[in-house]
Amino acid sequence: MGIPVRSLLVASLVLTSIALHVAAAKNLDPYKVLGVDKSASQRDIQKAFHKLSLKYHPDKNKGKGAQEKFAEINNAYEILSDEEKRKHYDLYGDEKGNPGFDGGNFGNREGYTYFTGGGPKNSYFSSGDGWQTMGGHRNTKTFSFSFGGNPGAGGGNPFGFDLGDVFSNIFSGGSMGGSQHTGSAGKARPGAKPPGHDSSSVSIQEVTMQIFNKEIADQGITWLLLFYTPNAKGQFVLESVVEDVARSLDGALRAGKLNCDHEKALCKKAGVSIGKSARLFIYSYTTTEKGSLHEYSGDYDSKSLKTFCQEHLPRFSKRVDINQFSFPSNIIPNLPQVLLLSAKKDTPAMWRAVSGMFRSRLIFYDAEVQDVSHPLLKHLGVKNIPALIGRSINGEEQLLKDGISVKDLRSGIKELKNLLENFGKKNKKLASNQAKKPTHTNQPKENKIPLLTASNFEEICGDKTSVCIIGVFKSNKDKEKLESVLTEISQKTLIRGQNYNSGNSVAYALLDGNKQSAFLSTFDKSASNSSDKLLLAYKPRRGRYAVYNNEVTMEETERFVVSVLNGDVQLSAAGRKPVLR
Repeated sequence: MGIPVRSLLVASLVLTSIALHVAAAKNLDPYKVLGVDKSASQRDIQKAFHKLSLKYHPDKNKGKGAQEKFAEINNAYEILSDEEKRKHYDLYGDEKGNPGFDGGNFGNREGYTYFTGGGPKNSYFSSGDGWQTMGGHRNTKTFSFSFGGNPGAGGGNPFGFDLGDVFSNIFSGGSMGGSQHTGSAGKARPGAKPPGHDSSSVSIQEVTMQIFNKEIADQGITWLLLFYTPNAKGQFVLESVVEDVARSLDGALRAGKLNCDHEKALCKKAGVSIGKSARLFIYSYTTTEKGSLHEYSGDYDSKSLKTFCQEHLPRFSKRVDINQFSFPSNIIPNLPQVLLLSAKKDTPAMWRAVSGMFRSRLIFYDAEVQDVSHPLLKHLGVKNIPALIGRSINGEEQLLKDGISVKDLRSGIKELKNLLENFGKKNKKLASNQAKKPTHTNQPKENKIPLLTASNFEEICGDKTSVCIIGVFKSNKDKEKLESVLTEISQKTLIRGQNYNSGNSVAYALLDGNKQSAFLSTFDKSASNSSDKLLLAYKPRRGRYAVYNNEVTMEETERFVVSVLNGDVQLSAAGRKPVLR
């Protein structure tokens, strides 16, 4: 069935009107539109485009003239981002080297169908919800149309036929009759680059299930992930912002995108469903050793997203006061320890990033230092800040490097990674050498956990001991259980070269709760009365303690001891110095 003559006349009038408005408009200088100099680099042009396109994007800006401004920005960028077009514009005032207007073309971005006129490269966008007056520019009036809409629906066009089909056939030279109306307005030219494309841009990696499992899941690296479908809105805007942030935090995080139409199983596994709009997540390690997804719901601008990403960088480094800090002498498992000294008031981003990458191989600390007069720094020969100090598994403390100088985040992370890799290799060699040392035949296979008495209390849990871990029992069965658990933990410590009889150490002992109730009342009388067995961590030099009275298993006991040694358990003050009778 053919198109009525009246409809064809209306379409013709519309096209004529658009052409007249374009011809009447004054040529727009793309440099002025983007606010850059003629000597601007491609990076400067791209930054200006990103900033302005985010400000005037119709999804974010509903103000009068925003759509027209957005079209001008896109056309200006299309000229200046292409070196050939830019050269022609600089020579002739037109990107094609012509003194007048070009023929124009149709395209589609972000669901907005546009017509590009000649010369000044104005674009006319439709928001997809009908046609509307967009407001004049210099006393001219422009219009936008929703192509391909359903005439019977509320958002359909008033002409009773598909303007998109008509326009498509007109510009493709096809027939306008009957069943031939299958053209789709707004398809981009084959091979055309979308706005924001720049060969120097940070690559956003396409993520598949295989890549996710191999490079992302629990690898200790922070990822910015865009979940989308081809029909979802906002993908272009989000990709531009993601590129900016990935570039500014290059080395600290990586960027990827998941097409949920192609990777349905992966999106389902991640618990992400895509509706009308694309969604943005960060895969991070802020709270646990395993990575988890956190959705970004802020504004689509680089500054806001960058702040969000920085907040979600790993937090495996413990902030310490250098005036009160000393490396714990006994860590379970006994890993090498590293301390970063910098003038920063907060943990530096690059240190947080590498703490995630090495979280299972090293124990991290960092401290603010404004000068190098501290005794620890003098002892280790630290002359310049930032500096990196390490404590090997054999207890040796050493300066790994001072005066660390980096030009940017990426190079800084690379430098720190190299230092930590080398330190890790040295400790691995130390551990290997310790394992090869022969054991003496007369050395007992395991240390018997001593029973605390009045005569041996000072020797075992006196001031020479950093922490005394005491297993309190009230029956022989509980005694055997506690002895077995504490013996194995103490052996783990001994295997790693930390003897609890050394001068700065952890000691393990047993205590008969039935006979030493007066001793226990110095600490926590209620806990000792209500429990058949419990663990007591006592720091003699500070007169402080912590009690664990839950189920005593190997895992829980080890976790309790580690927490005490790391300072993660809040200690209480003993009422008086405990005395055994």
